[in-house]
Amino acid sequence: MRVITFNANGIRAAAKKGFLTWLAQQHADIVCIQETKAQQNQLTDPLFYPPGYHCYYHDAEKKGYSGVALYTRQLPQEVVKKLGESTIDKEGRYLEARFCTLNIVSLYLPSGTSGNERQQIKFQLMEHFMLHFIDLKQRSQEYILCGDWNIAHQPIDLKNWRGNQNHSGFLPEERAWMDNLLDSVGFVDAFRAKNQEPGQYTWWSHRGQAWANNTGWRIDYQIITPSLTNKIKNVHIYKDQRFSDHAPLIIDYDYAL
Repeated sequence: MRVITFNANGIRAAAKKGFLTWLAQQHADIVCIQETKAQQNQLTDPLFYPPGYHCYYHDAEKKGYSGVALYTRQLPQEVVKKLGESTIDKEGRYLEARFCTLNIVSLYLPSGTSGNERQQIKFQLMEHFMLHFIDLKQRSQEYILCGDWNIAHQPIDLKNWRGNQNHSGFLPEERAWMDNLLDSVGFVDAFRAKNQEPGQYTWWSHRGQAWANNTGWRIDYQIITPSLTNKIKNVHIYKDQRFSDHAPLIIDYDYAL
Protein backbone atom coordinates (compact mmCIF):
# COMPACT_ATOMS: atom_id res chain seq x y z
CA MET A 1 0.00 0.00 0.00
CA ARG A 2 1.58 3.25 -1.15
CA VAL A 3 0.60 6.43 0.70
CA ILE A 4 1.69 9.88 -0.52
CA THR A 5 1.28 13.15 1.35
CA PHE A 6 2.02 16.49 -0.29
CA ASN A 7 1.44 20.18 0.40
CA ALA A 8 0.68 21.53 -3.06
CA ASN A 9 0.75 25.25 -2.14
CA GLY A 10 -2.11 25.57 -4.63
CA ILE A 11 -3.25 22.40 -6.40
CA ARG A 12 -3.82 24.26 -9.66
CA ALA A 13 -0.29 25.69 -9.52
CA ALA A 14 1.16 22.26 -8.70
CA ALA A 15 -0.77 20.72 -11.59
CA LYS A 16 0.78 23.24 -13.99
CA LYS A 17 4.18 22.13 -12.72
CA GLY A 18 3.41 18.49 -13.50
CA PHE A 19 2.32 17.12 -10.13
CA LEU A 20 -0.76 15.24 -11.33
CA THR A 21 1.10 13.87 -14.36
CA TRP A 22 3.79 12.56 -11.99
CA LEU A 23 1.16 11.21 -9.60
CA ALA A 24 -0.41 9.09 -12.34
CA GLN A 25 2.89 7.16 -12.55
CA GLN A 26 3.22 6.50 -8.82
CA HIS A 27 0.58 3.76 -8.38
CA ALA A 28 -0.38 5.24 -5.03
CA ASP A 29 -3.29 3.75 -3.12
CA ILE A 30 -3.87 6.83 -0.97
CA VAL A 31 -2.94 10.45 -1.76
CA CYS A 32 -3.30 13.20 0.85
CA ILE A 33 -2.95 16.79 -0.36
CA GLN A 34 -2.81 19.97 1.71
CA GLU A 35 -3.15 23.65 0.87
CA THR A 36 -5.26 23.10 -2.22
CA LYS A 37 -6.13 26.83 -2.26
CA ALA A 38 -9.19 26.24 -4.43
CA GLN A 39 -12.94 25.79 -4.21
CA GLN A 40 -14.34 22.65 -5.81
CA ASN A 41 -16.19 24.74 -8.40
CA GLN A 42 -12.76 25.88 -9.57
CA LEU A 43 -11.63 22.27 -10.05
CA THR A 44 -13.96 21.17 -12.82
CA ASP A 45 -11.11 19.90 -15.02
CA PRO A 46 -11.03 16.05 -14.93
CA LEU A 47 -7.32 16.42 -14.12
CA PHE A 48 -8.34 17.07 -10.51
CA TYR A 49 -10.26 13.78 -10.35
CA PRO A 50 -7.60 11.27 -11.45
CA PRO A 51 -8.99 8.07 -12.99
CA GLY A 52 -9.07 5.12 -10.63
CA TYR A 53 -9.52 7.27 -7.52
CA HIS A 54 -12.40 8.36 -5.35
CA CYS A 55 -11.58 12.04 -4.78
CA TYR A 56 -12.63 14.16 -1.83
CA TYR A 57 -12.02 17.84 -1.09
CA HIS A 58 -12.58 19.94 2.02
CA ASP A 59 -12.24 23.59 1.00
CA ALA A 60 -11.69 26.59 3.20
CA GLU A 61 -14.53 29.10 3.20
CA LYS A 62 -11.98 31.78 2.31
CA LYS A 63 -11.11 31.58 -1.38
CA GLY A 64 -7.52 30.81 -2.34
CA TYR A 65 -6.65 29.62 1.16
CA SER A 66 -5.84 26.37 2.94
CA GLY A 67 -7.96 23.32 2.01
CA VAL A 68 -7.19 19.60 1.97
CA ALA A 69 -7.89 16.71 -0.39
CA LEU A 70 -7.77 12.94 -0.27
CA TYR A 71 -7.69 10.48 -3.18
CA THR A 72 -8.22 6.78 -2.52
CA ARG A 73 -8.48 3.81 -4.86
CA GLN A 74 -10.80 1.93 -2.53
CA LEU A 75 -14.17 3.41 -1.70
CA PRO A 76 -14.20 4.47 1.96
CA GLN A 77 -16.97 3.35 4.26
CA GLU A 78 -17.24 6.93 5.50
CA VAL A 79 -15.63 10.32 4.88
CA VAL A 80 -15.35 12.84 7.73
CA LYS A 81 -14.82 16.50 6.83
CA LYS A 82 -15.50 18.32 10.09
CA LEU A 83 -14.28 18.02 13.66
CA GLY A 84 -16.72 20.44 15.24
CA GLU A 85 -14.07 23.10 15.87
CA SER A 86 -15.02 26.24 13.95
CA THR A 87 -11.56 27.34 12.77
CA ILE A 88 -10.50 23.86 11.67
CA ASP A 89 -13.77 23.36 9.83
CA LYS A 90 -13.97 26.82 8.23
CA GLU A 91 -10.32 26.74 7.12
CA GLY A 92 -10.59 23.26 5.57
CA ARG A 93 -7.86 21.62 7.64
CA TYR A 94 -9.11 18.05 8.14
CA LEU A 95 -10.34 15.20 5.98
CA GLU A 96 -10.61 11.55 7.04
CA ALA A 97 -11.37 8.43 5.00
CA ARG A 98 -12.54 5.48 7.09
CA PHE A 99 -12.14 1.90 5.94
CA CYS A 100 -12.72 -1.43 7.69
CA THR A 101 -9.55 -1.63 9.80
CA LEU A 102 -7.56 1.46 8.76
CA ASN A 103 -8.38 5.16 8.59
CA ILE A 104 -6.41 7.80 6.68
CA VAL A 105 -6.34 11.50 7.55
CA SER A 106 -5.21 14.46 5.45
CA LEU A 107 -4.59 17.40 7.75
CA TYR A 108 -3.04 20.84 7.58
CA LEU A 109 -1.94 22.52 10.78
CA PRO A 110 -1.66 26.30 10.54
CA SER A 111 1.57 28.19 10.34
CA GLY A 112 2.24 30.81 12.96
CA THR A 113 4.75 32.75 10.90
CA SER A 114 2.45 35.66 10.01
CA GLY A 115 2.39 37.02 13.56
CA ASN A 116 1.48 36.42 17.17
CA GLU A 117 -2.27 36.30 16.55
CA ARG A 118 -1.94 33.37 14.16
CA GLN A 119 0.57 31.70 16.46
CA GLN A 120 -1.97 31.80 19.27
CA ILE A 121 -4.59 30.31 16.92
CA LYS A 122 -2.05 27.62 16.04
CA PHE A 123 -1.61 26.78 19.72
CA GLN A 124 -5.40 26.60 20.17
CA LEU A 125 -5.81 24.26 17.20
CA MET A 126 -2.89 22.12 18.38
CA GLU A 127 -4.70 21.66 21.68
CA HIS A 128 -7.92 20.67 19.93
CA PHE A 129 -6.10 18.31 17.56
CA MET A 130 -4.28 16.67 20.48
CA LEU A 131 -7.56 15.83 22.20
CA HIS A 132 -8.81 14.39 18.91
CA PHE A 133 -5.65 12.33 18.38
CA ILE A 134 -5.88 10.93 21.91
CA ASP A 135 -9.43 9.84 21.06
CA LEU A 136 -8.28 8.23 17.81
CA LYS A 137 -5.48 6.38 19.57
CA GLN A 138 -7.97 4.78 21.94
CA ARG A 139 -10.00 3.31 19.09
CA SER A 140 -9.46 -0.23 17.86
CA GLN A 141 -8.55 0.79 14.30
CA GLU A 142 -5.23 1.75 12.74
CA TYR A 143 -4.54 5.35 11.70
CA ILE A 144 -2.20 7.11 9.30
CA LEU A 145 -2.23 10.86 9.94
CA CYS A 146 -0.79 12.53 6.85
CA GLY A 147 -0.09 16.16 6.36
CA ASP A 148 1.79 19.38 6.76
CA TRP A 149 2.14 19.79 10.52
CA ASN A 150 4.15 23.04 10.30
CA ILE A 151 6.43 21.79 13.09
CA ALA A 152 9.97 20.46 12.84
CA HIS A 153 10.24 18.02 15.72
CA GLN A 154 13.96 17.80 16.49
CA PRO A 155 17.20 19.60 15.54
CA ILE A 156 17.83 16.93 12.88
CA ASP A 157 14.63 18.06 11.17
CA LEU A 158 15.83 21.48 10.01
CA LYS A 159 19.10 22.81 8.70
CA ASN A 160 19.50 25.94 10.85
CA TRP A 161 17.97 24.75 14.11
CA ARG A 162 20.09 26.96 16.39
CA GLY A 163 18.85 30.14 14.73
CA ASN A 164 15.21 29.03 14.65
CA GLN A 165 14.56 28.14 18.29
CA ASN A 166 12.42 31.28 18.74
CA HIS A 167 10.69 30.97 15.37
CA SER A 168 7.28 29.46 14.66
CA GLY A 169 7.63 25.86 13.59
CA PHE A 170 10.47 25.11 16.02
CA LEU A 171 9.25 26.73 19.22
CA PRO A 172 9.79 24.76 22.44
CA GLU A 173 6.01 24.53 22.95
CA GLU A 174 5.53 23.10 19.45
CA ARG A 175 8.31 20.57 19.85
CA ALA A 176 6.94 19.52 23.26
CA TRP A 177 3.54 18.99 21.61
CA MET A 178 5.18 16.62 19.12
CA ASP A 179 7.01 14.89 21.99
CA ASN A 180 3.67 14.35 23.68
CA LEU A 181 2.04 12.98 20.53
CA LEU A 182 4.85 10.51 19.89
CA ASP A 183 5.99 9.62 23.40
CA SER A 184 3.00 9.94 25.72
CA VAL A 185 0.07 9.39 23.35
CA GLY A 186 2.04 6.73 21.51
CA PHE A 187 1.91 7.54 17.80
CA VAL A 188 4.95 6.89 15.58
CA ASP A 189 6.75 9.10 13.06
CA ALA A 190 6.79 6.65 10.16
CA PHE A 191 9.61 8.32 8.23
CA ARG A 192 11.99 8.38 11.20
CA ALA A 193 11.16 4.76 12.00
CA LYS A 194 13.09 3.90 8.81
CA ASN A 195 15.37 6.87 8.14
CA GLN A 196 17.42 8.59 10.85
CA GLU A 197 19.72 10.45 8.46
CA PRO A 198 20.19 14.24 8.65
CA GLY A 199 19.39 16.48 5.70
CA GLN A 200 15.97 14.91 5.11
CA TYR A 201 13.63 17.83 4.51
CA THR A 202 10.21 18.36 2.93
CA TRP A 203 9.98 22.17 2.75
CA TRP A 204 12.33 24.89 1.54
CA SER A 205 11.83 28.63 1.62
CA HIS A 206 11.66 30.49 -1.68
CA ARG A 207 14.15 32.96 -0.22
CA GLY A 208 17.80 32.87 -1.12
CA GLN A 209 19.23 29.55 -2.24
CA ALA A 210 17.35 27.38 0.26
CA TRP A 211 16.47 24.67 -2.28
CA ALA A 212 19.89 24.64 -3.93
CA ASN A 213 21.64 24.47 -0.55
CA ASN A 214 19.11 22.05 0.98
CA THR A 215 18.41 24.56 3.75
CA GLY A 216 15.10 22.97 4.59
CA TRP A 217 12.66 21.81 7.24
CA ARG A 218 10.97 18.44 7.68
CA ILE A 219 7.41 19.48 8.51
CA ASP A 220 5.40 16.96 6.46
CA TYR A 221 4.71 13.66 8.19
CA GLN A 222 2.91 10.38 8.17
CA ILE A 223 2.15 9.74 11.83
CA ILE A 224 0.95 6.19 12.46
CA THR A 225 -0.46 3.92 15.14
CA PRO A 226 2.39 1.81 16.54
CA SER A 227 1.31 -1.60 15.23
CA LEU A 228 1.82 -0.26 11.69
CA THR A 229 5.53 0.34 12.38
CA ASN A 230 6.62 -3.14 11.31
CA LYS A 231 4.54 -2.73 8.15
CA ILE A 232 6.70 0.14 6.83
CA LYS A 233 8.66 -1.07 3.80
CA ASN A 234 10.10 2.06 2.18
CA VAL A 235 10.19 5.79 2.89
CA HIS A 236 11.13 8.42 0.33
CA ILE A 237 11.06 12.20 -0.12
CA TYR A 238 10.69 12.91 -3.85
CA LYS A 239 12.91 15.76 -5.01
CA ASP A 240 13.65 15.02 -8.67
CA GLN A 241 10.99 17.52 -9.73
CA ARG A 242 9.71 20.54 -7.84
CA PHE A 243 5.95 20.96 -7.82
CA SER A 244 5.69 23.23 -4.75
CA ASP A 245 7.81 24.64 -1.94
CA HIS A 246 7.15 21.21 -0.35
CA ALA A 247 8.19 17.77 -1.60
CA PRO A 248 5.96 14.68 -1.68
CA LEU A 249 6.54 12.18 1.12
CA ILE A 250 6.04 8.59 -0.10
CA ILE A 251 5.75 5.62 2.24
CA ASP A 252 5.05 2.02 1.25
CA TYR A 253 3.36 -0.26 3.77
CA ASP A 254 2.98 -4.03 3.78
CA TYR A 255 -0.73 -3.60 4.38
CA ALA A 256 -3.90 -4.21 2.37
CA LEU A 257 -7.07 -2.20 2.89
